[in-house]
Amino acid sequence: MGKYVTAAEAVQVVKSGDRVYVQAAAATPTVLTNALTDRASELRGVEICHLHTEGEARYANPELRESFHVNSFFIGANVRHTIKAGNGSYTPVFLSELPLLFRKKVLLLDVAFIHVSPPDKHGYCSLGVSVEASVAAIENAKIVVAQVNKNMPRTFGDGIIHVSEIDYLVEADVPIHAHNLAAFTETEEKIGTFVASLIENKSTLQMGIGSIPNAALSKLTNHKDLGLHTEMFSDGVIDLIEKDVINCNYKGTSRGRALATFLMGSKRLYDFVDDNPFIEMKESSIVNDTARIRKNPRMVSINSAIEVDLTGQVCADSIGSSMYSGVGGQMDFIRGASLSEGGKAIIALPSITKRGESRIVPFLKQGAGVVTTRAHVQYIITENGIADLYGKTLKQRVTELVRIAHPTHQEAIERSYYEMIGCM
Repeated sequence: MGKYVTAAEAVQVVKSGDRVYVQAAAATPTVLTNALTDRASELRGVEICHLHTEGEARYANPELRESFHVNSFFIGANVRHTIKAGNGSYTPVFLSELPLLFRKKVLLLDVAFIHVSPPDKHGYCSLGVSVEASVAAIENAKIVVAQVNKNMPRTFGDGIIHVSEIDYLVEADVPIHAHNLAAFTETEEKIGTFVASLIENKSTLQMGIGSIPNAALSKLTNHKDLGLHTEMFSDGVIDLIEKDVINCNYKGTSRGRALATFLMGSKRLYDFVDDNPFIEMKESSIVNDTARIRKNPRMVSINSAIEVDLTGQVCADSIGSSMYSGVGGQMDFIRGASLSEGGKAIIALPSITKRGESRIVPFLKQGAGVVTTRAHVQYIITENGIADLYGKTLKQRVTELVRIAHPTHQEAIERSYYEMIGCM
């Protein structure tokens, strides 16, 4: 085979028993994974490992369990069913440490599937909108197969890959996986307002995808000299960058540049980051490194949770014993922001689920995982207010968290807690 091949030809490099790493998020190389799935009848025991991916994941069909096993480092909706169906597993790992699993040979990689921009006149491609652990995967996989797509933005930083590092290239003119910005609900807008009230001028921000971070960003138009050092960002930052609200002039690391490890948003976002030197994409071992994060003065970390108990324990990866997502980078940034000079670590969530159940609970559900411990928590925010838990006793925390719970649940969750511990 030459270097440029069809997808069907490229995936012939995968053999039974191989471990394949798949680039994550909006850069998921679906053309390659679909071509591999078409070979299911020929393969046995292939492990496909990745973070959250976008698009269809045909290999995750439980009927193909003899051919493929999914190993998720962060569980996305397209493979969530595999955990219970038995054709998938979850590996808990901080996003900052995932590249080390490959570099330390804890997980040996046979093949890496990546998604890149076409090579430039010097032969360099870009990993575009998702770097995360892909650089470490490329360095350590025996064979690298790239989906080459003219729609992939060219971004600066760690994701610049020379064609000599790629064994096979598959041309594919397909849209990059996208999410359009959703309108905020009244609850999300209230939470966003509370979050924004804690952000000072010259702060550096980390936030995830979703309506709550975007609602908070929408309240920052009168702020000045904000920075961006975040695992990922979406469309909500574009207007703030264009208005010079986010200029990164007072960051402690990568000053003058917005730092991220992956991006997820609309075509507007992808057009904005294309060939934009203000955006610097680094691998997760750098972006999520607590020692680097803490160097940013007034670092503000904004993360979410599935539920929070009255002592401040944060469950963000499971619903009871059912795995939902993963550890990700929450603790990397919670700790980094807490240690930053003037930093603030925030967990923001609606006070109730869509079914009306309280997300502020007396005790976490049986089997629930603690992603952020009560010793690490600073601020918990719901639409009902801000609970400042830093330096508070357990009893003081109960009072703070009951206050921001939904009014219809406040009395019940407080009573249940004290009935269990046996005192007031």
